[in-house]
Amino acid sequence: MKIGVLTSGGDAPGMNAAVRAVVRAGTLYGHEIYGIKDGYAGLVNNNMELLTHESVSGMLSKGGTFLGTSRSEEFKKTEVQQKAVEDLKQRGIEALVVIGGDGTYRGAMELAKLGMKVIGLPGTIDNDIAGTDFTIGFHTAVETIVDAIDKLRDTSTSHARCSIVEVMGRHCGDLALFAGICGGAEFIVTPESPLNKEKIINRLKDHKKNGRRHAIIVITERLLDAHQFAEEITEQSGFATRATVLGYIQRGGSPCPEDRILGSRMGTYAIELLNDEIYGVCVGVRDGRMVHIPFSNVVGQKRPKNELYNLVKKVS
Repeated sequence: MKIGVLTSGGDAPGMNAAVRAVVRAGTLYGHEIYGIKDGYAGLVNNNMELLTHESVSGMLSKGGTFLGTSRSEEFKKTEVQQKAVEDLKQRGIEALVVIGGDGTYRGAMELAKLGMKVIGLPGTIDNDIAGTDFTIGFHTAVETIVDAIDKLRDTSTSHARCSIVEVMGRHCGDLALFAGICGGAEFIVTPESPLNKEKIINRLKDHKKNGRRHAIIVITERLLDAHQFAEEITEQSGFATRATVLGYIQRGGSPCPEDRILGSRMGTYAIELLNDEIYGVCVGVRDGRMVHIPFSNVVGQKRPKNELYNLVKKVS
């Protein structure tokens, strides 16, 4: 079988590990694997190349995605998707493994409706995909954020300041939640645990009275203007506050061991599913086991609130 593999949407550490596993496992079973460049734009432009065992040598430890990625608005058009399927069929490519987030899954689902055998792998640092406990790239991003929090705590303590750390996550607060717990944050603000400005400011007033020299607030992006909130805290609590927006640094870096293993497991599992003639599904990990779920049960679905929010109440 000829199988295409692509990475789409935001890059995530561990994507290369997943592609590597697709290629290594695929060639082991006698398949030809084609790497599609720059996500769905590569399908639009018919831009792909044969990948071999040697093509992915050394890729396990590299961050980002060597195939490239993009967000293709053009690919949302039905006629463009149909043309992409025709181009794949002309090359003899029967199946696709797509790695990305919710938008990537939506594109994959449309290709499945047009007759392609498609498997989806969750590659996004946001951990916002239903049907899986963890997404490829999440653990590495948490490590990056925790490292930043540790450094900010040092300088905050030196200057007797409060630090607001804004992290990615969009509609899911898992990055803030996990990193906030690991970094000992005094406050964690996420879509699942909304902001209570009055409560935060009153507690910081108490901290100031009691001689506390630092405080950390970790907050998910898009909930408010972090710099403006820092000014409000400074004015109303007397606790000097600075905001740091970590931005795209969270996506970079060599994948941590968990993401190398997860990407490898998921990429291999995708090939095994195709061997068993199972497709139109996305791969996940639940309680340590590989699972597969139809796209229709995952796309657009919200993840349940993480149980670690109960822990925050006890240890923050």
